[in-house]
Amino acid sequence: MTYLFLLLSYLLGATPTSYWAGKASRGIDLRDHGSGNLGATNTLRILGWRWAVPVVTVDVLKGFVPVWFFPSLAGGAGLGWTLLFGTAAIMGHMFSFWVQFRGGKGVATSAGVFLGLAPLAVLASFGVWFVVAFGTRYVSMGSMSAALSLPVFVAFFQPESRTNGLLAFTLGLAAFVVWKHRSNIQRLLAGEENRFGAEDEGAADGGGDEPARGGPGGAP
Repeated sequence: MTYLFLLLSYLLGATPTSYWAGKASRGIDLRDHGSGNLGATNTLRILGWRWAVPVVTVDVLKGFVPVWFFPSLAGGAGLGWTLLFGTAAIMGHMFSFWVQFRGGKGVATSAGVFLGLAPLAVLASFGVWFVVAFGTRYVSMGSMSAALSLPVFVAFFQPESRTNGLLAFTLGLAAFVVWKHRSNIQRLLAGEENRFGAEDEGAADGGGDEPARGGPGGAP
């Protein structure tokens, strides 16, 4: 039964929310537009906030549901299985079979996982994201900063995480999220990364149908 919920966690995470939003709203594949990434930021850029809000909400829930509900449904699975459920959901989002294993970067789904595991740490990391993203106008910098700050906040708010495996899980996930942003890092260093609010100004009303750039963009 536990393995069944592990599979369900992956399948839930693999739901390609932004891909289906692009198809439903305008009949397009978001991987061919904007940053080319299947995430909330590119959804906002191309489809507007009316689609981006439900996309990010569902992406967060894809991480929250497996760690909050599945352990009890699986007969009281412990923290180890809970972390595996969360990992499966995040991997599903990043490597969805629906879209040839080219999913998003896992930021929103990871936030959902930790909303169930360490809610105060997530809120603190969201504060970091808000300050960095709006201070620099680079969503990718905000996402990476939030990911890197999360282990610090987990260790602070949940000291037991240092011995029960949660902190090690958080460190590994933070490193993986940053690795998924390697193309953004290259563009940041080259001064070519998109700032939100510049070319995205028309997206709030559903505009901004620019072709995809060379590689995924900085989106959750």
